[in-house]
Amino acid sequence: MALANSEWLKGHRIYQRIGIARFPLGATLAVFGALWLFGALAAVPSIVGSGLIAAAILFYRGDVSVAPADHAIVDREPAAVPFPLLEAILRGMPQPAMALDVHSEVIAANAPAMLLAPAIRLRAPISLALRVPEVLDAVRRAIAEDLPQRVEFVERVPIERWYRATAVPIALPTRSLQPPIRLILVSFDDLTPLRRVEEMRADFIANASHELRTPLASLSGFIETLQGPARDDPAARTKFLAIMQAQANRMARLIDDLLSLSRIELNAHLRPNVRVALQNIIRQVVDGLQTLARDRQVEIRVAAPAEPIDVLGDRDELLRVFENLIENAVKYAASGKRIDVMLSLDLAQDEAKVAVRDYGPGIAPEHLPRLTERFYRVDVVDSRAQGGTGLGLALAKHILNRHGGRLTIASVPGAGATFSAHLPLVTGRDP
Repeated sequence: MALANSEWLKGHRIYQRIGIARFPLGATLAVFGALWLFGALAAVPSIVGSGLIAAAILFYRGDVSVAPADHAIVDREPAAVPFPLLEAILRGMPQPAMALDVHSEVIAANAPAMLLAPAIRLRAPISLALRVPEVLDAVRRAIAEDLPQRVEFVERVPIERWYRATAVPIALPTRSLQPPIRLILVSFDDLTPLRRVEEMRADFIANASHELRTPLASLSGFIETLQGPARDDPAARTKFLAIMQAQANRMARLIDDLLSLSRIELNAHLRPNVRVALQNIIRQVVDGLQTLARDRQVEIRVAAPAEPIDVLGDRDELLRVFENLIENAVKYAASGKRIDVMLSLDLAQDEAKVAVRDYGPGIAPEHLPRLTERFYRVDVVDSRAQGGTGLGLALAKHILNRHGGRLTIASVPGAGATFSAHLPLVTGRDP
């Protein structure tokens, strides 16, 4: 390609010199032709004189005007060349993008690229701003092979993020007969959300399989025992059947929670439009959990305003939310011997708030951000001993999200924890 460009430039130089000098040459020939016609000069002196002046014009105009043109084609500074279309395209791209010349120097970059690599400087090599070997190798291959290159890489500081970089050679057309300007367009796509979803899916399948395998293994072991050594032992049979019943119930709860979670996610885009009273739901849940609370010697206190508080919601789903929150407080914070369920209005946010406060051991700060993840437990052994599936808070969060609300958690180790459900109030515009 370099040889072809050199040959093209030689021919183009001659063409440019003739083109630039055509007006002075024409004037010179016209003057000497007129002198010869009117007899002022003989034919030979006229031809010789016009030839000498024409050669001088070609030599002078060629050196002054063509040399800069050659320099602009071969050694032109990319930053001095206006690229309004390229800059407009980069500004309009949502993902980070930058343009490099054939020397891997940055000649343009959009704002997202500046955020991705704050050390980017125009007319500076990309290697000074982006120290990612995979991307630099892709840029070099794109320049050498004149073919698009695509690579994936991970940034682990300050947080782990995955990206896909694409280096595409482009040719910008120029004016007149100058060759196009070769550039490399480098863009970055953030793959972090996709990777997170893939990891969550893999973790979910692994956790669900593990949670189902544990009770299933217990059932299989007790069945083999009843068929063998405990065949004729009534006391052992009664004991083992009770354990098998508990494990079967645990499997049933887990499957029910999984199906409920899938159904809620499927209908996440559909907002409930039935008016329900929160006081009635809270009262029903507390009444249903009184037996469990008495067994754990826990007192449940309810504080609610006298006036009714209505929200738009699915009654069964809201029952599930408050059953999970209050039942968790009874099971895991029984040492506090008391649970407060407080229903209040937040007129500034135009929402209702149901706070479930326990006085148990509390939760360490490092666990709080992950409590609503599926199958996440602070204490795995205690959770399984209490019959938990690890999906209760995940269900509560997804249900509240579907209702346009949210779940907040506050806790101080040794001073209990507060789980608050926030729901938007019914307004005059709501059905």
